[in-house]
Amino acid sequence: MTRTLELAQQLIARPSLTPNDALCQSLIIERLTPLGFDFEVIVSGPPELRVTNLWAKRPGLASGKLLVFAGHTDVVPSGPQDKWQSPPFTPTLRDGRLYGRGASDMKTSIAAFVVALEEFLAATPAPALAIGMLLTSDEEGPATDGTVVVCQALEQRGEQIDYCIVGEPTAVQRTGDTIKNGRRGTLSGRLTVKGVQGHIAYPQLAKNPIHLLAPALAELVGVEWDQGNAFFEPTSWQVSNIHGGTGASNVIPGSVVVDFNFRFCTESTPQTLQARLEALLQRHALDFDLIWTLGGQPFLTTPGTLVQVVSAAIEAETGIKTALSTTGGTSDGRFIARICEQLIELGPPNASIHKIDEYVALADVEPLKNIYRRVLEKLNAPGQS
Repeated sequence: MTRTLELAQQLIARPSLTPNDALCQSLIIERLTPLGFDFEVIVSGPPELRVTNLWAKRPGLASGKLLVFAGHTDVVPSGPQDKWQSPPFTPTLRDGRLYGRGASDMKTSIAAFVVALEEFLAATPAPALAIGMLLTSDEEGPATDGTVVVCQALEQRGEQIDYCIVGEPTAVQRTGDTIKNGRRGTLSGRLTVKGVQGHIAYPQLAKNPIHLLAPALAELVGVEWDQGNAFFEPTSWQVSNIHGGTGASNVIPGSVVVDFNFRFCTESTPQTLQARLEALLQRHALDFDLIWTLGGQPFLTTPGTLVQVVSAAIEAETGIKTALSTTGGTSDGRFIARICEQLIELGPPNASIHKIDEYVALADVEPLKNIYRRVLEKLNAPGQS
């Protein structure tokens, strides 16, 4: 039983269903207090959806740069608990794995953050490097009162972050085989196309909005929004829901509603995507309303100091030459990137996240902690901090 594994189990045992932190952050404060950290707890959101955010910082030398470890203590619901081989909030060791909700996403990463800091500061009690930790209980939820609130507060105070590692599960097979150096943006839309309701037997007296939309929808499916670039796949457009009709089989509906989403790269902007889509709808002479929701801008850390240091730490610890990736969904990195130019995501394998019997392989736990510690050591070296 390593200290990393023990702390991961303690965190998993706290049922921190989003946005409830279940005192996970209090446990982290207990561990970081002897290490010289200062703490700021920022509570946000309405009382029934109380979000807990933790900003912890340990100063370095006056000229030292700031490295922040970031993550979330909240988890998604377990799903049917009778489908789990062991209770989701009872951390269980079985067959070389640690099972429990949050084992991979992302309580093991948080435990690895803390133990890496303990080991680093025991060996280097007065580092030049300033160190921070940013935790939220609102990553798995709407993410409106979590990391974004902390980053806004830091920005208003003029605080900048030099380097940030987000502990999201990024690996495919083994810890270290993949890191995220960026994420695509997300832009959603709700399109309402209007027609004229009527009896299905008298189509000449009605106007079927589904029929009117169909040619435009077919064209939208085939649009090449951009070609991507060396770091990003091309922007994609996907329909997530279509709803029309009154529930009766003999009524032409008066409207049809389409929900869709862009996952867009740095070659496109929300403004250009909105303009192109709306122009296409207008060209098809549709009567429509359109509501847009921007979930997050894309961000990218081009290979530089942080990517080089993390890649070297992974290879030194595991022998793996890591791959850079910008695939997958959104993360809180999109908020932190506004005040931090060098940000990557690094965590354990993600194959079981959000699933029944979520787990992390025991063989992935200590290497992750050691990689984090090696990054601290390297960024604290003369010439880096």
